[in-house]
Amino acid sequence: MAVQFNTSGPIHLHRDDLPADVNLGPVVAVDTETMGLNPHRDRLCLVQLSSGDGSAHLVQIVPVSLGGRGYDCPNLKRLLADTAVIKLMHFARFDVGVLQHTLGVTVAPIKCTKIAAKLVRTFTDRHGLRDLCRELLGVEISKQQQTSDWGATDLSPEQVSYAASDVLYLHALWNRLEALLVREGRLELAEACFQFMPARTRLDMLGYEEPDIFAHRA
Repeated sequence: MAVQFNTSGPIHLHRDDLPADVNLGPVVAVDTETMGLNPHRDRLCLVQLSSGDGSAHLVQIVPVSLGGRGYDCPNLKRLLADTAVIKLMHFARFDVGVLQHTLGVTVAPIKCTKIAAKLVRTFTDRHGLRDLCRELLGVEISKQQQTSDWGATDLSPEQVSYAASDVLYLHALWNRLEALLVREGRLELAEACFQFMPARTRLDMLGYEEPDIFAHRA
């Protein structure tokens, strides 16, 4: 049976920074859109945020050369670095890496639904956000805009809608996965993985994805 979720709230698109008066509560879903998958080469274009109430706030990072403020976004940085706010992500290894490398802040604490899924859904190799939303929440989300041009100065309505969908379901998804982690006795292990994430992404930025310093090689 499909579960009903409140995702009909507004989508707010902000240029350059999150407004100072926006309070997203103690657990914030976070996602990013970039020009590509290499943080050393591909710039950060958009940061999506949701408090889990069905609404989303999208912060468009516009380069100075295009009339924006670039990475001068103190309110966004303050939220991401706030240790009293849990950042809820899917594939946090990429998003934390991009945010830390680009904005110069330590993004913690975090929870990652992809890691959680891999720890408890060992009967499948389908751990993508679309698969998890379909199988755990009965929700279909589109990935059609995933490879669109996120560096455009004016984002299309389709891009805005897609970007918001990547954070609107993370709270509900985490609730389901957390229950499975408890059931399988792996919540403590998951939390240890989450705590290590900022360090793991720093290793990635230094080029230690390959060779993996944890692997045994001659």
